[in-house]
Amino acid sequence: MPILRTRRRFSAGLWSGALIGLVLAANPARAEPPIRSPEDAACRLEAKAKVFSAPNPRGLELEEIGRQIYYACMSRISAAAQPVKRGKRRHRRR
Repeated sequence: MPILRTRRRFSAGLWSGALIGLVLAANPARAEPPIRSPEDAACRLEAKAKVFSAPNPRGLELEEIGRQIYYACMSRISAAAQPVKRGKRRHRRR
């Protein structure tokens, strides 16, 4: 009889573990919103790469530092993507 009890415990544990794994795999937790553009992906990679080496004199959390790096990158990219407006050219009259 002790072998039978061990098998029941093992199979119950196996089924509960499989059920928990299935639930977790079906609904993955998202810590960040989906990537929307190539620029967004590039800025996320830059923030992840620089978050640990960036100076932190104010003692901010890593998430806040990463957010600052990300938004600085996005503003830099959007400023570079906008065309430079030139003044109207004056034509000489002959």
